[in-house]
Amino acid sequence: MKILALTWEFPPRLVGGIARHVAELYPEIVKLGHEVHLITVEFGHAPMYEVVEGIYVHRVPVGYSHDFFHWVVNLNESMGRQGSKVIGEEGPFDLIHAHDWLVGDAAIALKYHFKTPIIATIHATEHGRHNGIHNDNQRYVAGKEKLLCHNAWRVIVCSQYMRQEVENVLATPSNKIDAIYNGIRPEKKPRLDEFDAWNFRRRFAADSEKIVYYVGRMSYEKGVAVLLSAAPIVIWEMEGNVKFVIIGGGNTDHLKKIAWDIGIWHKCYFTGFMSDEDLDKFQTVANCAVFPSLYEPFGIVALESFAARVPVVVSDAGGLPEVVKHGQTGIVTWKNHRESLAWGILEVLKNPDYAQSLVENAYEDLERRFNWSKLAQETVAVYEQVWQERSQIVWT
Repeated sequence: MKILALTWEFPPRLVGGIARHVAELYPEIVKLGHEVHLITVEFGHAPMYEVVEGIYVHRVPVGYSHDFFHWVVNLNESMGRQGSKVIGEEGPFDLIHAHDWLVGDAAIALKYHFKTPIIATIHATEHGRHNGIHNDNQRYVAGKEKLLCHNAWRVIVCSQYMRQEVENVLATPSNKIDAIYNGIRPEKKPRLDEFDAWNFRRRFAADSEKIVYYVGRMSYEKGVAVLLSAAPIVIWEMEGNVKFVIIGGGNTDHLKKIAWDIGIWHKCYFTGFMSDEDLDKFQTVANCAVFPSLYEPFGIVALESFAARVPVVVSDAGGLPEVVKHGQTGIVTWKNHRESLAWGILEVLKNPDYAQSLVENAYEDLERRFNWSKLAQETVAVYEQVWQERSQIVWT
């Protein structure tokens, strides 16, 4: 089959989890004998066209935009033009795979023009991110999400939790939705003996300090403020021998103010953006990864920590309890509850043998449930179902 994929982020453009998802899924689909052309946004010095692990990557310019929604309109116009060109030169294509609402208008236009079915992957919803729809901007985004789901032949989500959310919030029939987990490439993580681990670690903490870290976006729904509010409990119980490292770009001023106001500034390190190379090393030397989300469709960051062999503590928000099995592959705490979160972190820090068993179980679970080769086969099964159904109808 020939698949045209549309995504607004793809390496080296990294915004959230979509970039890693598409960059790791499609090479496995190519290995299964399928041809993938991927249209995405230009970024830095990345080539406008290149072949990455068998994927034909086409980057498009977006141009000047006076706000985010104008940028999305320009993005879709560019993607639509490039999509038409690629289909004209390389087509016909069997499927269009659209990742999230931002590329929905281009996907829908190409669908009707070329009579090609859409498969939509919904990575998160506006309703979930904001615990409801509260203003016109959010209503606009939610409307675009509904429109994409309505126009999709099938909808893929990353967890059973998201299946229920898309069904309820985006009015999508359950029998139109397929839940396929995200995956990870554990082999990309370095081992401690592959670099000067102790000197690297000293960039972030003293030798006597345990490292507890969060990595991700600094948005409200990620719960970083809950982690900071739990930190004094952990610091007290650990007699000060702990450091909280907060990794991620974006505006952290409000979080830094929280750390200062509650008197833990000296025990926090806000790193800003960290390169993948340094992040892979950092995760290897850390003692505990914490993801205290208030909303989380899946939690691919938890898999990253599984792969790095670092114990994981998460909240029970969204799909996280599906990814992390409490007491087996990590610790699941109550959402938006600082005492519960502190308890989970202390369970890891104070019980090294228990923490090590969590790490070993989690690493084994990567192969069982989160292997990209297996997940690609599940995705291709959805493709084949749509292709078979499409071949049996006349599209007028």
